Order: sequence, then C-alpha cells, then structure tokens
Amino acid sequence: MTDKPFLVSGRNTIIHKVRKFDLLILNGDDNPPVLVTFRGLKAFEGDIPENKRDAKMADMELVDLTAGEVFGDEKTLVFVQTLNGKEYKVDYSKTGSGSFIKIHQDSTF
Repeated sequence: MTDKPFLVSGRNTIIHKVRKFDLLILNGDDNPPVLVTFRGLKAFEGDIPENKRDAKMADMELVDLTAGEVFGDEKTLVFVQTLNGKEYKVDYSKTGSGSFIKIHQDSTF
C-alpha cells in the first residue's frame, strides 16, 4: 500500500505533503469542493472524479472529510497546511464570500 499525499492532524487539520498530487477536499454534499495545490487553495469548479482511480489519473487525491479515515463527519472549519509553508483556513459557514478561504498563518522557513 502506498503512502497518502496528506496527513490528518488533530480534529480539523489536513497537511499536504506530496507536490505531485493535488488534494480535492470534499466536505459533504452541500459544501463546495476545495482544491489544494502546492501553490495554495481555491474553490474547485470542475467535475469531481467518480472514484479514487479517476482522481489518481488526474494527479489528484480525493479527501472526503466525512470518511472514517479522515475526520468522520462534516466540518465547518478546516485548516490546510500547504507545501509552500502557508496554513489556510477554510470556513464553510462563509461559502461564496471572500472569507471562505483565507491565509491563517504564513511561515517563513
């Protein structure tokens, strides 16, 4: 079994760890998907891959927050650490606004 391109930390933090794969974060049926690249985060507007195999072919990893291996339920607030040293805050209560995805911390290393 291969290593996943992300780690789960605490109750609501995802750490992106492999530059080759983007993460496509899914948080239930009513929340928009979020794409995590090595450059940052943005709301995903494309077609969601049908399964993990299709996602891998598109160099993506599906991260379903409601899956037992991740958090097990929908989250209102998720933190994502990216490979560029930044931590983003995704606030699903502010979907559609400028505050949906914000930089939470910017590391200088």
